[in-house]
Amino acid sequence: MKTLDLDTVRAFVLTAELHSFTRAAQALDSTQSAVSLKLRKLEAQLGRRLLERTPRQVRLSAEGALFLESARELIAAHERAIASFEIEERRLIVGISHQLVGAELPGMLRRLCESDPKLRIELRAGGSREIVQSYDAGELDAALVLQAAAPHHKGERLFDEAFAWIGAAGWHPREGQPLPLSTQGASCSIRAAAVTALDRAGIAWTEAFVGKGAAMVGAAAAAGLAIAVMARRAAPAGTEDLGSRLSLPELHTQEAVLYSALHDRRSRAALRTLADAFRTMAI
Repeated sequence: MKTLDLDTVRAFVLTAELHSFTRAAQALDSTQSAVSLKLRKLEAQLGRRLLERTPRQVRLSAEGALFLESARELIAAHERAIASFEIEERRLIVGISHQLVGAELPGMLRRLCESDPKLRIELRAGGSREIVQSYDAGELDAALVLQAAAPHHKGERLFDEAFAWIGAAGWHPREGQPLPLSTQGASCSIRAAAVTALDRAGIAWTEAFVGKGAAMVGAAAAAGLAIAVMARRAAPAGTEDLGSRLSLPELHTQEAVLYSALHDRRSRAALRTLADAFRTMAI
């Protein structure tokens, strides 16, 4: 009977989900060469080629795709077994920028629950500025926010978040009318960057809808009322990126950064699961 090494299986799962040895190495706090070595060891042990490697990308082979779900279940079972000795419930309060909350949230919560069933996760969504203020005030154990400039805390950069001009599928602006926008108001840094780009491109615009949170801003776009400037991950069903078709200016990315001063094993494990889930969703 073959006995699989959990570290190599975890390296495989992360590499498959992130489509990159480099990103998997970052998630594991390791090196690209070490992750590649683990994957070759696993493939040799199984006698199967799990990943197809090209200069531009890493993708699953047919056999790798068959193995992936079982590998995920193995890792989850291991985490549950370790957590079974944790008899004390632990509360972890995490603030997340609502610009990062998309349709993948239920899957992310499931992964967090599987990693430690006795860990109670409390998520608070809000604007990045609001979340950072709450973190500074000691109201949050961790904060996952977007930022365009250098952080004022030492945080862990997870990925770059791409933004787009989101509108209802097939939507067209009215001829001769300024571009209607759905935003979170003048205090939103993403809105500020978008209107600055429009002004530089000489494109007239008007604020047609103002709402609190990506869900409300996206709802106005889905209804055909305006174009929302939002992260692609949070775009609602029935919408698409209209930037190219309408010749709108390119929007800059922002860094997604995780802040936390927690060092206990359970909290760090949960935050690592959270970070891995968001890295996966960013692909």
